[in-house]
Amino acid sequence: MEKIPMTRGGFVALEAELKNLKTVERPIIIQAIAEAREHGDLSENAEYHSAREKHSFIEGRVKELEGVISLADVIDPKTLSGSIKFGATVTLIDEDTDEEKTWQIVGEHEANVEKGLLNIKSPIARALIGKEEGDSVEVRTPGGEKSYEVMSVAYI
Repeated sequence: MEKIPMTRGGFVALEAELKNLKTVERPIIIQAIAEAREHGDLSENAEYHSAREKHSFIEGRVKELEGVISLADVIDPKTLSGSIKFGATVTLIDEDTDEEKTWQIVGEHEANVEKGLLNIKSPIARALIGKEEGDSVEVRTPGGEKSYEVMSVAYI
């Protein structure tokens, strides 16, 4: 299997979510299923079916997280330097609107654009790989062509 790159912060967050699911959420839902069973006829018991559905979701998420964690290749951006690659924190200027944006390029399981964490497989991240400060980057996005200038590259 192919390793999944992620930052230390992303790895820790996934481990915390897994621990929460196993030690908090799973016992709660198992108790809810047990209580719903006590209400009798399961074929018409909405609480039981809802709890079973949530249990199924939790078990699926646990398996997914265990798989991702087992394949994780934790990369410390502080040990990197040079042109843009995984882990880089990049500040860009939109050449059309002069809007400044800062993103860190991270693995797909920790990406969150609202928090400035850009999926390495996204069109913008793929276009940025290998670029350096001062370079201009053309990106084809679902919203159309965008042009950015790389203002800074940091590994923090």
